[in-house]
Amino acid sequence: MLLKDKVIFLTGGSGGIGYACAQKYAGEGARVVIAADDQEAIDKEIRELGNEHLGICCDVSVPGDVKKAIQRTLEKYQCLDIIHNNAGIAAPSKMLHETNMEEWDRLMDVNLKGVYHTIRFGFDALKKSKGCILNTSSIVGEIGQELHAAYAATKAGINTLTKSMALDYAKYGIRVNAVAPAGVWTPMLRAWCLEQPQVAAVERYLDEIHALGYCPEGDVVADACVFLLSESARFITGCILPVSGGAELGYRRIMNGTEANS
Repeated sequence: MLLKDKVIFLTGGSGGIGYACAQKYAGEGARVVIAADDQEAIDKEIRELGNEHLGICCDVSVPGDVKKAIQRTLEKYQCLDIIHNNAGIAAPSKMLHETNMEEWDRLMDVNLKGVYHTIRFGFDALKKSKGCILNTSSIVGEIGQELHAAYAATKAGINTLTKSMALDYAKYGIRVNAVAPAGVWTPMLRAWCLEQPQVAAVERYLDEIHALGYCPEGDVVADACVFLLSESARFITGCILPVSGGAELGYRRIMNGTEANS
């Protein structure tokens, strides 16, 4: 029980990587607050996890929503040990000059300002508990991504936020880290694949970009998150941990049946 009795405020916890994290956190003894913008999915997950956990419909880009969600968390549990900033969006799939202002602002508001909001309203509680902050980043924050310039920029921002926050908050005993996946089989990614003209080719590509040879499920990221939030990682802060199967080391390609690195 690596997270026994810890209260974890998890944004974007109703699907994908967040859902996998919520399941793992609960299994390790934590009390999980699912803060997401899909009430139906939240209700379903709380039924699975149990009533000792809490679900709150919350848009992380709206400061009032986040403030109320943190307040509800403290009212129920009287403490807050961990904030996991997992909520994020990736759309649109466009080059920068094709991205309109509304799309740009939405990416920044959810992916970056959402982190600002949770820390702004949750910091005092984390200071009392000498807690942890975990951010979900992506390897594209380091290497970039074709047709996702604005999204990649938000993930690069999360990386530098993580390191800067780690320096700022170390004096309070608060550790700050991030996980950086590559491809992960989430419902959103599976739906996107089914929309492509050559589904099998896309699925093969998503396997091949990982040096370990396959695109994983969200549980591999969740396992890394449990570690970073546990006492086992008590001397780790400011770390951007790749959970990417080696994708950032060079994309694997299949050339005439032979593996090659590029």
